[in-house]
Amino acid sequence: MSVTVLPFRGLAPCIAASAFIAPGARIIGDVKIGEEASVWYNCVIRSDHGSVHIGARSNVQDGTVIHVTSGEWNTHIGDEVVIGHMAMLHGCKLHDRSFVGLGAIVMDGCEIETTGMLAAGALLAPGRRIPSGQLWAGRPARYLRTLTPADIEAHSIGVKYYVEHARYHGICAGTSTVNN
Repeated sequence: MSVTVLPFRGLAPCIAASAFIAPGARIIGDVKIGEEASVWYNCVIRSDHGSVHIGARSNVQDGTVIHVTSGEWNTHIGDEVVIGHMAMLHGCKLHDRSFVGLGAIVMDGCEIETTGMLAAGALLAPGRRIPSGQLWAGRPARYLRTLTPADIEAHSIGVKYYVEHARYHGICAGTSTVNN
C-alpha cells in the first residue's frame, strides 16, 4: 500500500522532510505538513478549494478526514495538535496544542483555542469556539469542565509519544517521509 500525494489545479502538497506519512494516506492539493508531523494510516486530506495547514509535531491519527469549505473556510491545524482516530475536520482552525478526540467532528468556521479539547465522539457545530483550557463534549458539544494541569501535561506527553512512534513506524515501513 502506498501513499497518494496529488496536485490539484497546479497546487501540490508540501510535506516537511521529517514528517511521517503512513501508507494508505491520501493527500491532495494545497496541503502543507510541518516538521515532525504525522499523518497515519488511511487518512484523507483533501484541499481542492482552499488550503490545509498542519503544523509541526501535530498528529492526524488513522482514518481521519480533513477538508476545506469551498471559497470560505480553510483548515488550519497549529503545532503540537493531537487529532484522534476517525475525526472529521471541515473548514476549521485548531490552535497550537489543542486536542480533538476519537470520532469527533469539527465543522465549518469552528475554532479550538490553545489547550482547548473536544471530547471523543463530540460534534462542534458550525461557528462554535472552544476557549483555551476548556473541555467540551456531546452532540452538539457543550462546555463540560475546565482542564486541570494534569490534563494539559498528558497532552504534551501524547505529542512526544506520537513524534517518537512515527519515527519507529517509518523505519518499519522502510520509509519515514514523503517529499515533494
